[in-house]
Amino acid sequence: MNPSETAALGERLEAVRGRLAEAARIAGRKPEDVRLIAVSKLHPVEAILAAYGFGQRVFGENYVQEALAKQEALPDLDVEWHCIGHVQTNKAKDVAGRFALIHTVDSERLAEALARRLEPGIEQEVLIQVNIGHEPQKAGVEPGDLPALAEAVLALPRLEVRGLMCLPPFFDDGEAARPYFARLRELRDDLEARLGIKLPELSMGMSGDCVQ
Repeated sequence: MNPSETAALGERLEAVRGRLAEAARIAGRKPEDVRLIAVSKLHPVEAILAAYGFGQRVFGENYVQEALAKQEALPDLDVEWHCIGHVQTNKAKDVAGRFALIHTVDSERLAEALARRLEPGIEQEVLIQVNIGHEPQKAGVEPGDLPALAEAVLALPRLEVRGLMCLPPFFDDGEAARPYFARLRELRDDLEARLGIKLPELSMGMSGDCVQ
C-alpha cells in the first residue's frame, strides 16, 4: 500500500469508529461493548498490517485457504481471526481451533465435524448462523429450527456457543435491515430463556447495512 492508501484506510476506520461510538451512545451502551470486524478477505497482508497500525485487532476471513495463508504470514500478530464465511464439512479440519470465533455454524453435521477435529484440551467458540430472511441462496438454519440445532451443538464437547449470526437481505437503504437485526435479537433472547444460558454475541450486518 502506498502512503495515500494507508492514510485513507486510517480515515475510514476512524469514521466508522466514530459512528459506532455515537450509535452506542444513543442506545445507552458502551462503545467498547461493540466489536468492529474488519473483513480482510481478498485484501493483502499489507492492508491487514496497515489496519493493525491504526489499532484494528479483529479481522474476518471468508475463504479458508486464504485465511490460513495470512495466519502463517503473520504468526506473531496479536489479532483475533474470525471465520465469517460458509464452512464446508470437509473443511472442518482446517478451521477447528484456528479461529477465535466461527460465525457460521448452520447444521449439526458441521458442528459435529468441528468438535471431532479439535485437538484435546482446545475449545472452539462458535455462533449459530440463522437464515433470518428465509433466502434459499443463503446458508443458515431457519428460525423455527434454531432451538433444536442450539441444543444439539450445546451437547457436543469443546464447542462453546456464544450467540447468533445473520446476514439480512440486501437493501440499498441500510435502515431496511433494522427489523431483521431486531428479530435476531428476539431469537437470541428467546433462546436464552428457553435453554437457561447466556448468549452475549450477536454478529450481524455489513458495511452496507450501516445507516449513514
